[in-house]
Amino acid sequence: MITADTKSEEYRDLALLQEIEADPDISQARLAEELGVAIGTINWHIKRLVEKGFVKVKRARRRKLRYIITPEGIALRTRLTVDYIQQSFMLFRHIRERVMILLGELEEMDIHTVRLVAEGDVADVCRLTCMEQHFTLTDNPEAPALIVDGIKVRLALKSSETTHEEV
Repeated sequence: MITADTKSEEYRDLALLQEIEADPDISQARLAEELGVAIGTINWHIKRLVEKGFVKVKRARRRKLRYIITPEGIALRTRLTVDYIQQSFMLFRHIRERVMILLGELEEMDIHTVRLVAEGDVADVCRLTCMEQHFTLTDNPEAPALIVDGIKVRLALKSSETTHEEV
């Protein structure tokens, strides 16, 4: 069974493999900084990747290590990249579908202007969907709003009104 923890671990493996591929001489401290985790976490992941045969470690200099991605590691990176892309597109389609439903509700009320309360990638999907559906985006605080909270999108018809929540 694939869990969120499994996915998180796979994405961390993907990020590690990408960083190692970009710089085989990268230090664990630098990897930890780049990925925003503790050095011990990096050490654990690298040991696991080495045990599974995805990465080899060679001593480059006295205290310097060089990480080499094996052919199996390259195959893993490719599989994880494809999986990541598929998950991203699935999320994109899910958000787009949700926004289209909410815009359909507005269209039934003959409303074609909406305010977007969001930032980031999910907001970009909302913005593109609004444009595609010929909705005008506005900053008017009285306009209905698509509100993004993480990956959830809800509709507020008025600023003080209860919102339609996504389940």
